[in-house]
Amino acid sequence: MKQYLNTKSIGGTVLVLLLIFWLIGVYWSFEPDTFDVRQAVSEQAQSQTYADVPGYTVTSTLIIVTEKMLDKPGGYLSNDVTPPGLFLDNMPAWEFGALEMIRDLSLAMRKDFSRSQSQSIENQNLMKAQPEFNVNSRSWALPSAESAYRNGLRNLIQYRNELVDPTLGDSQFYTRADNLRDWLKQVEKRLGSYSQRLSASVDSARMNTDLAGDNKAKQSTPVASERVLKTSWWKLDDNFYEARGATWALLHFLKAVEIEFADILEDKNALVSLRQIIRELESTQKTVWSPMILNGDGFGMLANHSLVMANYISRANAALIELSELLNQG
Repeated sequence: MKQYLNTKSIGGTVLVLLLIFWLIGVYWSFEPDTFDVRQAVSEQAQSQTYADVPGYTVTSTLIIVTEKMLDKPGGYLSNDVTPPGLFLDNMPAWEFGALEMIRDLSLAMRKDFSRSQSQSIENQNLMKAQPEFNVNSRSWALPSAESAYRNGLRNLIQYRNELVDPTLGDSQFYTRADNLRDWLKQVEKRLGSYSQRLSASVDSARMNTDLAGDNKAKQSTPVASERVLKTSWWKLDDNFYEARGATWALLHFLKAVEIEFADILEDKNALVSLRQIIRELESTQKTVWSPMILNGDGFGMLANHSLVMANYISRANAALIELSELLNQG
């Protein structure tokens, strides 16, 4: 009888622990809300003069997005090795998507936005910051991902401080159309990849167009002229939340670009194109009411959340391509 009671007590304790872990996991899975970029940047600026300095808005937005990724409920979860973070996969996927956009923008700032020409010297703060964001997202020690990313933040903050200091001429940010276009080209590739991966949630027969447009082009290994692609059932929600995290970060970066590059965009008559991209990306952040990511057929009875997300991303990417062409015009 005593042994039976002990077994029952242990079982009850386990159930209570599982319930606690589940509740914590649900709370930790809440995504950060979108925020007003102009207001958030103004709150960080010591004066409106600072906020008007070229580069301050984009740099501050990059800092704020990274901070929100690290300081959301539960903190940074991708490298957790203990429960309940160990058992969560949707939020780590979301974090990785946001991190990819952070990495792309920090690289663009290092090699393009902060340099006047190809022969100019790289900014020392950005040289230190950008590699920190490339530390493995699942690294938990020597160094941990969080510590590396916070080191990158400190260097970004130092770069931002030097932007607003008129006595320091080494830290610059150039709001030029070619700089913006180079970064947008990288964003195009990211969005194109997400769109293809999300669309593969259902069987998709695709022709091989790798060498289309150049009859003398070659590739390393031969591939079939037609392939049927389908995402594993286990990866559907990961792909969805990775794309959702990436579009969340990109949405704020483009809002910062709308402020920072307003004169350039108006001169190129491209402001409306950028706003259309922002509108499509805002749609990707709508509330998901379903308790799980559904994978119905394209015209089936159940929704297919991946295809809906792919639709918004594809439309944003089409507008992004148009925007790049406008920026390329004289």
